Amino acid sequence: MKYHKYALTFLLLFAALGAHAEYKLGRDYGTISNPLPVKEDGVVEVLEVFWYGCGHCYNLEPVIENWSSKKDSSVKLTKMPVTWGPAHQLHAKLFYTIEALGIGNEAHTAVFTSIHKESNYLSSEEAIITFLETFNFDRGQILKQMNSFSVKQKVKRAIELSRQLKVSAVPMIFVDGQYKIEGKRSHSEMLKVADHVIELQKPVS
Repeated sequence: MKYHKYALTFLLLFAALGAHAEYKLGRDYGTISNPLPVKEDGVVEVLEVFWYGCGHCYNLEPVIENWSSKKDSSVKLTKMPVTWGPAHQLHAKLFYTIEALGIGNEAHTAVFTSIHKESNYLSSEEAIITFLETFNFDRGQILKQMNSFSVKQKVKRAIELSRQLKVSAVPMIFVDGQYKIEGKRSHSEMLKVADHVIELQKPVS
């Protein structure tokens, strides 16, 4: 009986240690050679880099939104569109125009649906304007935001960050401006790695 008790204790301890060491730096996630500055003290920022035209990003979207909804105020999810070429930069412009119009979550999901379910690829400014008009904005309102200094600067900043972070594929997740998690695994596994890194970044109480 005593043997079984000790054996059970050992197994539980081994399992706990195994869970703690499940994800390793260099194997499951990497570091950024030029880390980003922390924006808010006491908050771990999770940056998702995506492209509207990416099927994996489309499938990750509901998963990461559900994951984010269960986090407290110490974890903040932000999104950044990748900006490799003209097509990606056009969609980055769309993303920041949506933000400027104040229709973030609703329109963000609708863009993915339009591209991946309706084969409306929003591959021109005219197609984007027509799409955004369905949210009860007129052409003038849309163009005002699309061509605004703020949207242009955000696209420019996204281009700079994409280069600084050396984004080579999407989706990609960055934690606290220091660690990167590539989308080479399942979406749920990707977020488990993110959880592991987040815990490492939280201050020890």
